[in-house]
Amino acid sequence: MAKQKVAMLTAGGLAPCLSSAVGGLIERYSDVAPDIELVAYRSGYQGVLLGDSIKITADMREKAPLLHRYGGSPIGNSRVKLTNAADCVKRGLVKEGQNPLRVAAERLANDGVTILHTIGGDDTNTTAADLAAYLAANGYNLTVVGLPKTVDNDVVPIRQSLGAWTAAEIGAQFFDNVSNEQTAAPRTLIIHEVMGRHCGWLTAATARAYLQRTKNYEYVDGLMTNAKMKSIDAVYLPEMAFDLDAEAARLKEIIDRTGHATVFVSEGACLDAIVAEREAAGETIKRDAFGHVKIDTINVGGWFQKQFAGLINAERSLVQKSGYFARSAPANSDDLRLIQSMTDLAVESALNKVSGVTGHDEAQNGKLRTIEFPRIKGGKAFDISTKWFGEVMDTIGQKYRTA
Repeated sequence: MAKQKVAMLTAGGLAPCLSSAVGGLIERYSDVAPDIELVAYRSGYQGVLLGDSIKITADMREKAPLLHRYGGSPIGNSRVKLTNAADCVKRGLVKEGQNPLRVAAERLANDGVTILHTIGGDDTNTTAADLAAYLAANGYNLTVVGLPKTVDNDVVPIRQSLGAWTAAEIGAQFFDNVSNEQTAAPRTLIIHEVMGRHCGWLTAATARAYLQRTKNYEYVDGLMTNAKMKSIDAVYLPEMAFDLDAEAARLKEIIDRTGHATVFVSEGACLDAIVAEREAAGETIKRDAFGHVKIDTINVGGWFQKQFAGLINAERSLVQKSGYFARSAPANSDDLRLIQSMTDLAVESALNKVSGVTGHDEAQNGKLRTIEFPRIKGGKAFDISTKWFGEVMDTIGQKYRTA
């Protein structure tokens, strides 16, 4: 049997699973195939193109369990699309005229890699799919197995992506403190902007986690720190449509009565309308290598603040974003269990030369399996008819409809 060599990389944005997933892969290979050489490419596909790798030493293997305690990525991330040659040339990752897929394939072959694990979201794993197809078409002997990472939980057809549960829990923790800003000034509007470009799952799940976290708090009767101050008055998701004037009137009644109003909003809510509005005004919208709007330049929370603050006569309004705080956290217990099951399957599949992305396949009743690369897509919408989301909205008392 030919000698095996395993490489891994993490790519895209951070999520509360990358460090643990790297640790899990190292642990599993050390358990079932301890003689296999392990390396990690630094900063995702950038490291592949530049030949920048980290050898996983015996000491690293021994201390791999420590990685479950940390957030971030121990091997670094980047956003590189191997089919976007112009962007790769611009960033100095390949030379003019080179095909990044070929450069990556030759690097992996020259490095003797027989198994590649990609840990990332839909962009990372669709790029892995492009690479796997190129490798197969050009006679390279390499198995590629991805693990699905994204706080948005929007990868088709995967039921639950790694890190999303943790991001919701940490976002709720973040806002538990921020909600106390309601006592800092009369008629305060707080907008909690949560990550989620096309999918509102994380905002909805963060709202649910926050309501669960605060529901049994005890208060001193008659003072301003009370259950109403810890409530949520509105949730806005990309999948929802709403009447701005009607919502403003509803929120004004709330702030008139209580002295404050709280809104949870996905960073992608009304994004298309905001981008169209700015482009119509002659603004050039910045986009990344994958063609996505650079969402941090849009400031959706600020747009909602601008729309509502005047209409509800808020004396003070602020936007607080939990995204970087939440996505950089270490995995919680639920995600740690999910990570272990997926890394174990990823190693098993790789050793059996089965390429794809591990996950609970929604098309097969949620069975955990290695899903074929061509079926992996991003932008899965959150189903707002989901029972638990209906319960959240019933608690809030907000009317809503599908966009």
